[in-house]
Amino acid sequence: MQLNSYLMFDGNCEAAFKFYERCLGGKITMMMTHKEAPSAENVSPEWHDKIMHACLELKDRLLMGSDCPPGYFETPQGFYVQVSVPEPEEAERIFHALAENGKVKMAIAQTFWSVRFGMLIDQFGIPWMVNCEQVV
Repeated sequence: MQLNSYLMFDGNCEAAFKFYERCLGGKITMMMTHKEAPSAENVSPEWHDKIMHACLELKDRLLMGSDCPPGYFETPQGFYVQVSVPEPEEAERIFHALAENGKVKMAIAQTFWSVRFGMLIDQFGIPWMVNCEQVV
């Protein structure tokens, strides 16, 4: 079994995934618009360029997402996408990259459980935690 995050966007999935690719160092392996899908005739023309499915590979994990149809988007709440990295410098880099034009909820710093931990809401409204645990 593999558990992956699937994020929903309000029409800006393509920009978000290109941003995540840059911030996280992964590779977008799928970015299909509604126009490219077999069901394109059932989607209004103004929605054709919105993303039906996107996939970002991050080593052995996937981050997936799409644009919600008009009227279906809900602001994300009750979860954070959590990123764990082994090096404090990488945690700092990722945190500050994701925080660009976003809102820092907890500045990245040392905690009692971690050499670096921080929380933010990115510019696309997605909540993130960045963590670099202490090596015991």
